[in-house]
Parts: sequence; structure tokens; C-alpha cells
Amino acid sequence: MADFRTLSDTVLASPQIVPEQLALAKNQGVTLVINNRPDGEEAGQPDGAVIEAAAKEIGLDYCAIPVTSAGFSQPQVEAMAQALDSSGGKVLAYCRSGTRSTFLWSLAQASCGGDPESVTRAAAQAGYDVSPIRPAMDMFAARSSE
Repeated sequence: MADFRTLSDTVLASPQIVPEQLALAKNQGVTLVINNRPDGEEAGQPDGAVIEAAAKEIGLDYCAIPVTSAGFSQPQVEAMAQALDSSGGKVLAYCRSGTRSTFLWSLAQASCGGDPESVTRAAAQAGYDVSPIRPAMDMFAARSSE
């Protein structure tokens, strides 16, 4: 059963997906799948290449921006912002629980001028608490307004 959570009109976050869930994502308007999970993080998780092949087979774009336990970097935030900006439809971002995907989406939104308070509310409505990264969101938002 898919657990796609709405972050915005164009972005969904999800815990780990399997290839069989991609058709449902496509039916919901998803055109790009973003993998925020490194391969081999947990026994039994599908490798990114398996998800990528299944996505491309049904006409979805795929992008990997893995986030490890080391945390988030500026290049990852920029890559996420670019991927979101270049998508022609909805985006489904996934990781183990959906939290890293939501955090990276939140940081990307702030880096592009999104209001951290609005982003925080949207994440909360989807069931994610972004308070651990709120100072970074505020920093990115301040930089974007310079």
C-alpha cells in the first residue's frame, strides 16, 4: 500500500517505494521520481537502479539525490531545487520514511525564497516535523532574499 503524502500541489513524499507502486504514482500525475535513499542502507530495500528501470519503463523520469546519515549539503539542496524546478508534473520523493525527502524539499523551498513558516505548516500537514532543520531553512531563506 502506497503512503504518498502531499507536501504541495506538485510534490509528494513517501517512505521506501517498490516498483509496483510506480503505476499508482503515475496515475496521480507524477512525472519525476526522486530517490533520496542511498543503496544498501537496509537489507531488503530495492536498489535505486531497480526503481529507476521500473520508472523509465512506464515513462517516468528518475533522479537520485541520496542523503546519508551524514546529513544535508548545499549541493544536495541545489540538486533538489533544480530537480523540482525542471519537473513537468508532480514529483514523488522517497527515502526510508519520507522524512529526509521532506527535509530536503523544505530546504530547497527555503533556498528558492519559500516562506519557512508556510513550508513548516505544509510538512506538518503531511505528518512530518521539520523543526530539526528549521534554523537551516531560515538561513537558506535569508540568503535567497539577499
